[in-house]
Parts: sequence; C-alpha cells; structure tokens
Amino acid sequence: MEHKKDFAKVFMIAGSEPLGCCGIQADIKAVSACGGFAAGATTLLVDMNTTQVKGIRTMPVDIILSQSRDFLDDVGADCIKTGMLYEKQIVEAVAGLLREYPEVPKVIDPVMVDSGGTALILQEAIDAYRELLFPQAEIITPNIHEARVLAGEDITLDNVDRLIRKISEAGCSVIIKSIPDGDNLIDVLYNRRTDNIRRFSKRRIDTRNVNGTGDTFGSAIATYIARKYDLEAAVERAEIFINESIAYGSGYRFGPGYGPVHPFYRTIDFFEREDRSYSLK
Repeated sequence: MEHKKDFAKVFMIAGSEPLGCCGIQADIKAVSACGGFAAGATTLLVDMNTTQVKGIRTMPVDIILSQSRDFLDDVGADCIKTGMLYEKQIVEAVAGLLREYPEVPKVIDPVMVDSGGTALILQEAIDAYRELLFPQAEIITPNIHEARVLAGEDITLDNVDRLIRKISEAGCSVIIKSIPDGDNLIDVLYNRRTDNIRRFSKRRIDTRNVNGTGDTFGSAIATYIARKYDLEAAVERAEIFINESIAYGSGYRFGPGYGPVHPFYRTIDFFEREDRSYSLK
C-alpha cells in the first residue's frame, strides 16, 4: 500500500474581518506560510477598515460548535488555536468543545485588548477565559496590555518574571509580547513544564503595518507545535517568522491606517522572478 504523508493540521476558532489583516484570515496565511494545513470555524464577523472597528456580530454558538466538530471528528487536528471569542457564551461553549479533544494541544490567544490598548472583549468573558480555557492550553499568548489585565498590574522587565508565573498559575505556559526596552521590544516566555524563562529581543520597526501581529504569531506557534516541535523550539521559530513578516510588511502601502504584515516573505523572490519572466515576453 502506498504510504501517504500527513498534513500538520491546525484548526482555528476565531473571528473574521474584511481586510485580510487579522483574525482567521491572518491565521490561515500564517499557518500556510509556516508549513501547516489551515482550517477553522468563524466565531464572529467584524466590520472594520484600517482606521476603525465599526461593529461586531457574533455567530450562533451551535454553528461554531457544529463547524468545529465537522473538522475535528472527521479529519482531526494536530493543534487547535483560538482567536477572538468576544463574549462569555462563546468562551464557555468553546471551552466545552475543547474538553472533547484532550489529546490535541491548544494555543489560546486571549484576544482582549489590541496592541493600542483598545478593549476587544466583553468584561464578563475575561474570567471565563481564565477559568475554562487557560487550564486547557499548552500556551497562551497575551500582548502586554492583555497581560496587565490578567496580572492585575502593569508589566515591566523588572517584574515580568514574577507576574508571568502568576498568570501561569491557571495551568499553562505563557508568552508575554512586546514589553518596551528602549529601541527594542522584548517577548518573555515562561515554560511551565520546565520552569524556564526565556527572553526574545527584537528591534522595534517603524511601521503602521502591525494589524494582526498577535494572530500571526500565535498561529505560527500553533503550526510548529502541529509539526511536532517542542514548545520552546516552536516559539523560537515563530519569533523569527513574525519579526521577518513585520519587516517585509513595512515596505508595503495598505490604506491610511494600520495594515498587515507579510507572512509570505519567503516566497517574495519567487514572485518577483515570475513577474520579471512574464514582463520579458
């Protein structure tokens, strides 16, 4: 019998928006760019442009759950990644769903506050995240604003080792993203299984094309976990991926507000060679 390969399958449960910058659209691009197979169920629809969020409409919970089971029970997943869930009812329903698949590692992106500090979630959902989702997670990926909400105080490089362990008491590893350090930004990873803390330093890039960085980064981690990398190796490779995606994305124009990163930077040379070849005809 012919041996066939398996996809590294990542299933996302996240919101959708029209720009293709963040949410499940960014998830799909990141998973694909990192060598995985992307699938997902949509939790909500966001009406937005590059300068503002105009409205949010949630999907019926029964549809979210049915779509998820359609894939997970039929095809199966090597990692599950959650994005914007928005309200308590959806958080509770997704948490119940994830308990049906204890063998599948989960990356939980607690989409509560955007990179500018604007709230993206109803207050009642935050406790549900902490109590129901975090204990099931392999890792959670809060930005510095979300980490402040979870820790109950501001996050600095001086106190982050203590506070990241406090957040991890929910039962998961944690990476806190984008702590300021002069001209650099620091991501801090706490591996709960090994009690190890690692810091990843990156040069701050002057760009407005940062919409969806959290989604892209979390999906990259999920993909490397799906590809059977251990947690620290998965984060290490995802750090390289998101930094390069931001750097390459900074060279593009995209509306008057916040634009996307460029997750397919590894194929830019191919596309440019293809364009040159076509133009010579």
